Amino acid sequence: MSAFKVTPLPFGHDSYIWFIDNGRHAVLVDPGEAAPALVALQGLELDAILLTHHHDDHIGGVREIVAHYPGVPVYGPRDENIAGVDHPVENGDKIAVETLGLELQVIGVPAHTRDHIAFLGHGMLFCGDTLFSAGCGRIFEGSPSDLSRALGRLARLNDETKVYCAHEYTLANLAFTRAVEPENDARDRYAARCETLRTQGKPTLPSTIGIERAINPFLRTDVESVINSVAVHCGGVRPSNMLTCLAVLRAWKDVFQG
Repeated sequence: MSAFKVTPLPFGHDSYIWFIDNGRHAVLVDPGEAAPALVALQGLELDAILLTHHHDDHIGGVREIVAHYPGVPVYGPRDENIAGVDHPVENGDKIAVETLGLELQVIGVPAHTRDHIAFLGHGMLFCGDTLFSAGCGRIFEGSPSDLSRALGRLARLNDETKVYCAHEYTLANLAFTRAVEPENDARDRYAARCETLRTQGKPTLPSTIGIERAINPFLRTDVESVINSVAVHCGGVRPSNMLTCLAVLRAWKDVFQG
């Protein structure tokens, strides 16, 4: 039976490395900086590094960490040519870390980058910059269609699935959700909880898929209140379908200042 815990290691202004350990062995997810990871690893064996995509705030610490733990397997997207990745993976692959009893499925979620992946298992989703609490990642290398497919895959996961995204963007994202859906009781309750957590210096993460389906407009493009707000934003032109609604939402969020 697996018995591990997941801990956020903050670095930079608003980033997290996810640290999975059982007191003896550990796995790092998206170590964008080496220092906090090396501190957390003291006295432990590092058995794997998992990378969701090639941006430096997700891979920046890999080289230094591997220098301290030579031979540690580094898993990452097959087609993003990330230095240090010696176990390239893609959608449908599976990863097993026997020392932790950890088994993860690789899910392809391109849009933010061309070959972005997520890791799913044990009721946990490590999704990098694809899905944020109350938001989603910018489209840098994909298309709105790619984003729609990626978010659709994640939205179909079990409601209890915990969402371990890589950045503490929740409060800023919630400001945008208020512009899109001024009246959403579930969002208001969630926002109050998140504001309290941040006041206490605690992370808002993980969220859950169920929470995100209730409060995240990027997963609610079939909801009338979201569609109506997008129509108003577009000067009264109603989006013709969910993809158009999502594309307008993403473009709106890109310039939103709340």
